[in-house]
Amino acid sequence: MDDFLAARSQMALSLGFHIIFSCIGMVMPFFMAVAHYYWLKTDNVVFKNVTKAWSKGVAIFFATGAVSGTVLSFELGLLWPEFMKHAGPIFGMPFSLEGTAFFIEAIALGFFLYGWDRFNKWFHWFTGVIVGVSGLLSGILVVAANAWMNSPAGFDFVDGKYLNIDPIQAMLNDAWFSQALHMTLAAFVATGFAVAGVHALMILKGKNIHFHTKSFKIAAIFGCVAAILQPLSGDISAKDVAIRQPAKLAAMEAHFKTESSASLIIGGIPDEENKKVDYAIKLPGFLSFLAHGDFKSEVTGLDKIPEENHPPVTVTHFAFQIMVGMGMAMMLIALIYFLALWKKKQWLTSPWLLKLFVAATPLGFIAVEAGWTVTEVGRQPWIIYNVMRTADAVTPMPGIAYSFYLFSAVYISLAIIVAFMLYRQIKMVGTLYDKAE
Repeated sequence: MDDFLAARSQMALSLGFHIIFSCIGMVMPFFMAVAHYYWLKTDNVVFKNVTKAWSKGVAIFFATGAVSGTVLSFELGLLWPEFMKHAGPIFGMPFSLEGTAFFIEAIALGFFLYGWDRFNKWFHWFTGVIVGVSGLLSGILVVAANAWMNSPAGFDFVDGKYLNIDPIQAMLNDAWFSQALHMTLAAFVATGFAVAGVHALMILKGKNIHFHTKSFKIAAIFGCVAAILQPLSGDISAKDVAIRQPAKLAAMEAHFKTESSASLIIGGIPDEENKKVDYAIKLPGFLSFLAHGDFKSEVTGLDKIPEENHPPVTVTHFAFQIMVGMGMAMMLIALIYFLALWKKKQWLTSPWLLKLFVAATPLGFIAVEAGWTVTEVGRQPWIIYNVMRTADAVTPMPGIAYSFYLFSAVYISLAIIVAFMLYRQIKMVGTLYDKAE
């Protein structure tokens, strides 16, 4: 493995793990706060038990997210020194603010975990809300920094120099809103379906049914609402990418030829050598409509983009198809669930509905990983879009491949430890809260 590939692989591995920890860390505190609120309003001890159980999960993911996030901050400087040399002063503000939000989250989480029976009950609940809000802000600020890489702003690039730097404009770049909205909803979808799936499995096994039913409903409603809203944010993102990054949109859709009334492609295998897509379902005009709001609009294809600036089409296209496929599957489950809540109450206790949620447990995180692949791989060969190439930003230090192997072992070990801790926590729920029911 050459050093350039090793550096990219290490960054991809680190991001791939961290994004799961951070999504759960952003969203679980809101589940916890809702359960806590229900306990305060109803005095139903089951909701208190749900809150305490989820708070332990929040603590686990806060710790692992902090570790993996710290590793990422070091990797930016170690693996991509040329990038940080120029980009650091420009997009450093969202990272600085993210650090502030992280510290607030840490303090609030400490208050929440150790505040039982020590604080005013509503102040205690409020500290849990602060954990969620600050975690959500942390995620949005990091996404704003990534959005800057896709839509550079806040500086003038003259003769290879970065002049007239405006950190506020850099942070509030053209891509930050659409990316932040899409990522936030994705976090709620992925975490909602994953948590609901675990509780659905426990219900099917007949363990602590009352406890898990309450937990399932809170997580499922969060996940299902977000799943229904997500296609709307996807439409906003697609229209934005069509204008700012036509090469990325062309790679997502394997759209090789510029044309009007462009077809939306479902599935298919891109043939980059012959500039075509095999075995695809084509919907005439729909790509033009999704990109520009008009069935007859022209959509830029890869033929209008220099060959050396083409993203990896096959990887980007497959990742995009996986993301959309998972998203549509979860939206369908969400519609079925809301129909059950509204009209078909008998479905709510039916094993087939619970099995649907169990089957959907990993779908949200598969979609998140695929979507992040689209965002990062679809920007290539640029690390700062149309300004700096990824190959020009990598460290000249030899031996990065060994670092990649070491970090792979660390992250795999971390994943095993987290999985073990969560499994033990789920089993402990059964023994601790049986009597409460």
